[in-house]
Amino acid sequence: MSQPLAERLRPRTLDEYIGQKHLVGEGAVLRRMIESGRISSFILWGPPGVGKTTLAQIIAHRLETPFYTLSAVTSGVKDVRDVIEKAQKGRFFNEASPILFIDEIHRFSKSQQDSLLGAVERGIVTLIGATTENPSFEVIRPLLSRCQVYVLQPLDKDDLLELLHRAITTDVVLKERKIELKETGALLRYSGGDARKLLNILELVIEAEPNDPVVLCDDIVVARLQQNPLAYDKEGEMHYDIISAFIKSIRGSDPDGALYWMARMIEGGEDPQFIARRMVISASEDIGLANPNALLLANAAFDTVMKIGWPEARIALAECCVYLATSPKSNSAYLAIDDALATVRQTGNLPVPLHLRNAPTSLMKQLGYSDGYKYPHDFPGHFTQQQYLPDELQHQRFWHAQHSPAEQKLYERMVNYWGERFAT
Repeated sequence: MSQPLAERLRPRTLDEYIGQKHLVGEGAVLRRMIESGRISSFILWGPPGVGKTTLAQIIAHRLETPFYTLSAVTSGVKDVRDVIEKAQKGRFFNEASPILFIDEIHRFSKSQQDSLLGAVERGIVTLIGATTENPSFEVIRPLLSRCQVYVLQPLDKDDLLELLHRAITTDVVLKERKIELKETGALLRYSGGDARKLLNILELVIEAEPNDPVVLCDDIVVARLQQNPLAYDKEGEMHYDIISAFIKSIRGSDPDGALYWMARMIEGGEDPQFIARRMVISASEDIGLANPNALLLANAAFDTVMKIGWPEARIALAECCVYLATSPKSNSAYLAIDDALATVRQTGNLPVPLHLRNAPTSLMKQLGYSDGYKYPHDFPGHFTQQQYLPDELQHQRFWHAQHSPAEQKLYERMVNYWGERFAT
């Protein structure tokens, strides 16, 4: 049986690699590192089908150093220690460290990650990890601090079209067929920036058309996928579509929709921690100050999942799901921090006003550090007006209240404190 199209088209060199120009384009950080022949430990974070494993394999072919691969799904602590022992014994003096590639590193337990730490610290191995989950949540801090994190993006339209044309014109099987790309909208839409999904769809549609020429249009693609809706999701990538529907149902205050999509994830075998973590994010991003208790409940649900496990944890998840969906919504804090971050990037490192600086030494006091600072607790109501922003931004506003009973109270307090600054 021949290999799947996605495997046949897997790039072998950086020049064949499609997408991620910010990492592997001319002069980009990973390309420079690979071309130098020496790499430091890093983690590739991005959605499925964007080239994480392929990039690791390209590095393996390019660098003349031992390359070991482990899958976090099938490997245990013993497997990690065995590889580290092999790497240690096989390394010659002053030779570059062997590379250890761990696919789906987010599935490694704390003990498995701990078993890696010493080898990475001492340079016995150079670690390359691949994950679809935020490493900040899934990778232990000591290990994360020793790895650079590189973020891979979904492939854009141009990348996907390049891949389509490459498949049709260079693949050993497809180039023997007469294939016409009449429309590509459905192909691109269903792929969702995932190269593997795109190629799986293409292969499915072409295999279903025994006679040449094969004219690829949106209607044919949609019809074939409706007949076999799971065929383009062999590795479970659809969960990104479903989690999107889940979060949007919460944001749209539809508890029934949210419960349905959560049930789809549960039945599909989704990690309950993944569901709980997304609800924590939703509580912060979409509900925010309109109901601050939402974040507390979401954290409690996450903690419950960790403590009691499956299947009882589904009840806590459902309780939180309904609560979030039925809560009032506000994204004012989310917008405020993004506005503040944009301002920081634009204005750079503005100096801290002298009265806000600490003055632990006599020299600092002589220079005026902390001079004029008003201690709010010394004033009625524990408040007094003074400048807390840099001089260049002293009239800048970041947080703008939205209309909900809870947030209205916060806004009224700010108007009472600051007057015109918050009234406008």
